[in-house]
Amino acid sequence: MDRKLRNTLLWLLMGSKGGGTRMRILKLIRNKPCNVHRIAKELNLNYRTVKYHLELMLEHGLVERVGNDYGAIYVPAREVEENWDEIEKLIGVKGE
Repeated sequence: MDRKLRNTLLWLLMGSKGGGTRMRILKLIRNKPCNVHRIAKELNLNYRTVKYHLELMLEHGLVERVGNDYGAIYVPAREVEENWDEIEKLIGVKGE
């Protein structure tokens, strides 16, 4: 994992408020890519909360959006997917 990705992950998933929520979202879309509505429903979160976290992760290259309208699907970015095992070690969680 390159240093930039590592630092981004540390900040977004561990060093800032909402990191736990962002990790839950990443784990969900890694196993089941879905839209904002489905993520909110699956994780029992507010739609706007999910949208906020996705936009933040999109801005920093952790997720990708397939489509542009309401039904757009979110997936982990290629670099996140390729480094998933290291990400789990870095933040101390295990995949499901």
